[in-house]
Amino acid sequence: MIKIGNIELGEFPLLLAPMEDVSDPPFRYVCKKNGADLMYTEFISSEGLIRDAAKSTKKLDIFEYERPIGIQLFGSDIDSMREAGSIADNAKPDLIDINYGCPVKAVACKGAGAALLQDIPKMVKMTEEIVKIATRPVTVKTRLGWDDKTKNVNEVAERLQDIGIAALSIHGRTRAQMYKGPADWTLIGEIKNNPRIKIPIFGNGDVDSPETAKLMRDKYGVDGVMIGRASIGYPWIFNEIKHFMKYGTHLPRPTIEDRVAVCRTHLNKSIEWKGPVLGILEMRRHYANYFKGLDHFKDYRARLVTSPSFDEINAILEEVLERYAEAA
Repeated sequence: MIKIGNIELGEFPLLLAPMEDVSDPPFRYVCKKNGADLMYTEFISSEGLIRDAAKSTKKLDIFEYERPIGIQLFGSDIDSMREAGSIADNAKPDLIDINYGCPVKAVACKGAGAALLQDIPKMVKMTEEIVKIATRPVTVKTRLGWDDKTKNVNEVAERLQDIGIAALSIHGRTRAQMYKGPADWTLIGEIKNNPRIKIPIFGNGDVDSPETAKLMRDKYGVDGVMIGRASIGYPWIFNEIKHFMKYGTHLPRPTIEDRVAVCRTHLNKSIEWKGPVLGILEMRRHYANYFKGLDHFKDYRARLVTSPSFDEINAILEEVLERYAEAA
């Protein structure tokens, strides 16, 4: 049984990666329903949180059905991160996660996210301050290093464990790689097999099929895997991996009925959370992903992303269901 603090996650937990503009409560709902064991909020700016910025505070929204869930924070100032950690702790998540992995310029060039891989003492101090004030487990997500010349995640893992983090998720790329090229799990495996490391180690990067997840478990010994991009438009991946791990066979691929049903659930949850205007607007980024691979879907997508009406969108989804059910 893999545990983070007192949180029991099963034998080989599947984590939903925190993804900006993706892993909001509606998206998390459909992933939870389809087998995700642990999820995180979108990453939240410490500066936005302590200034009570609406966008940041809205990301603190968590619901009982999501548990266990972590609130993820990023920032470059230790005092701000400590204060944000206290605000996050008061929102009563199951854990607090610190982002030391985000590679995007808007974050890293301001000294946050993956930039902290260039200043390990500061990373350690920042983490220690949050561990001190938190009343729940603190975990970290990071990368292999800043670039190929500075792959320092072994040092990071040992030092962060020593000051009290409860688990570590590692993306198998450097910051310089961004999301390009294959993820390298070799160092992740080394950390997991380091006799000094006692906390759970989760691997992240290119887990896009049941076979890949099983390979990462068997070859590198990780305690679980974190799944990001492969879950967008395809929340079924969690249960597909679990079934494959248990039985060695594949679940049937989702039918058009399955796709439309999950898309509708996601839409309903989006409107429930953000209201009819924003809920419909923010759902638009998801339609192409839910119906990826369908022939001649372009016209339906154009209508879905321009329709301002819930009833109209539902009617279009009904058309999609009828059209592609006949073609199946």
